[in-house]
Amino acid sequence: MGKITASKEKLGPDPKFGSVLASKFINSMMWNGKKSVSQRIFYDALDIIKEKLPDKDPLEVFTTAVENVKPNIEVRSKRVGGASYQVPMQVNRNRQLSLAIRWILAACREKKGRPMHEKLAAELIAAYNREGVAYTKRENVHRMADANKAFAHFAW
Repeated sequence: MGKITASKEKLGPDPKFGSVLASKFINSMMWNGKKSVSQRIFYDALDIIKEKLPDKDPLEVFTTAVENVKPNIEVRSKRVGGASYQVPMQVNRNRQLSLAIRWILAACREKKGRPMHEKLAAELIAAYNREGVAYTKRENVHRMADANKAFAHFAW
C-alpha cells in the first residue's frame, strides 16, 4: 500500500494554463474519476468567459472569482458547559480554498437545466463581480460570524 499524500504534494499544474489552482478545481469537480470530462467542462467554461468578457484573461477571472468567494472567518460549534455556541474563528488558507471551490461547485450543481460548463461560466463571472450564489454564501458565513462576535472569547 503506497503512502497517501495530501493532494498538494502530488498536484501538478493543469495542461492548458499551467495553473495549480485550475487543476485543483478540476479534481474537485471530477465525478467517478472522470478527469477528462471534468477538464473539458472547465475549459469550455473558460471559453465562454472569454466570449462574454473579451477584454479579460479567463484564467484571471477564474482566479479572482475563487479569491472573492474565499471566507476569512467562519463559525464553529463549541460546547461550553452544556450549551453549544457558534464561535467565530479565522479560516486557514487551505480550508479557505477548499470551501471556495466547494461552494462554487455546489452553486453550479444546484442550478438545473443547463450544461455544467454554462452554469460554471455563469457562476464564475458572478463571483468575479462579487455576486451570485457562492459569493452570497460567503457573505452569509461572514454575517453569522459577525452576529456571534460576542462568543469570540470561547475560541480555542
